[in-house]
Amino acid sequence: MNAPRALHWLDVRFRPFSSALLLVAAIAAPARASSADELVREARVHEAAHKDELALRRYSEALALDPTLAEAYLGLGDLRARRGDAREAERVYSVALEHVPTLKVALAGRARARWALGLHDDAQNDMFTYAEATGDTGALKELAGWYGEDGKAPAQLATWRRILVTAERSGNDKLLREAKVTVRALQIMVGPADPVSAPVDNGEVRRGVARVARRGG
Repeated sequence: MNAPRALHWLDVRFRPFSSALLLVAAIAAPARASSADELVREARVHEAAHKDELALRRYSEALALDPTLAEAYLGLGDLRARRGDAREAERVYSVALEHVPTLKVALAGRARARWALGLHDDAQNDMFTYAEATGDTGALKELAGWYGEDGKAPAQLATWRRILVTAERSGNDKLLREAKVTVRALQIMVGPADPVSAPVDNGEVRRGVARVARRGG
């Protein structure tokens, strides 16, 4: 048999086998996804029954089947955080963001874990990025509180200005009143260090604060 004919014969013989592999793969992928979803459901049942160790195991098993399953990452990270294991929670959320970059809520989870670990600058950057991406006023208030705890009054003022703008646009009168009072108080406290009028340094957090101030000033 000459070479071209031999290759043609091999191609004809291999084609049904190749098609079978593709069919198996097509069937297996949804099956894996379904199994992973079921493991997450089991994990939540275990959590409700206060069987945390079983819940942790099921979340981990789900991620072993589907490393892009957002619900498993969020469930696992939240459970780790509630158990006081901030280091492991931070790791879970970091892995989640590597595999599912669009999972913005993982940024907020990682921010809280990092804050608990004392990584304040990293925590503030994460929460700022999350709030910018989602417009979550609750996250902005939490971030403002963190700035206040760290003595970063100009950053706190800039963040409350952003909350003020958001409250005006959404028609949230209660939040608007709170924001106006807080902004006035912080303006008195900050004085000439107000980020609206004063230059900022080149730090990542300060650059973010300046962006907030320009939008809310």
